[in-house]
Amino acid sequence: MFTASYPATFLPEPEGRGYHARFPDLPEALTGGVDLADTINEATDCLAEALAGRISRRDPIPAPSALKRGQRLICVPLSLAPKLALYMTILEQGHSYTEVARRIGVSETVVRRMLNPRHATKPEKLQRALTALGRRIVVTFEDAA
Repeated sequence: MFTASYPATFLPEPEGRGYHARFPDLPEALTGGVDLADTINEATDCLAEALAGRISRRDPIPAPSALKRGQRLICVPLSLAPKLALYMTILEQGHSYTEVARRIGVSETVVRRMLNPRHATKPEKLQRALTALGRRIVVTFEDAA
């Protein structure tokens, strides 16, 4: 099971004005904000952009590392999570986009659009594709930390 959350380290800026955040699993993901709340919001956007970039470039997606003391978990935005799940499944199973298209009865162009982080795709469509590949998305609710 994959939980779509990544640990981030939040550190105060040396001058005492704001914070910066980094994701140990995604070295390209660095951001900052004027205060901790702002930096957490910026970290969510930063995480989404880093993962969207990896999907667009067809790069591997690292598994989230264990949460360490002083870190916070940042959730992958709901708009990206199903696309991330489909992309990771395709990589893990070694399918081509053409093979996925054949399995779900669409063109390869449709599969590319489904994986495009900038293209709005209905979550149900992504779930059907995942089901065809033997996976499903399970939504859980937790208390906010």
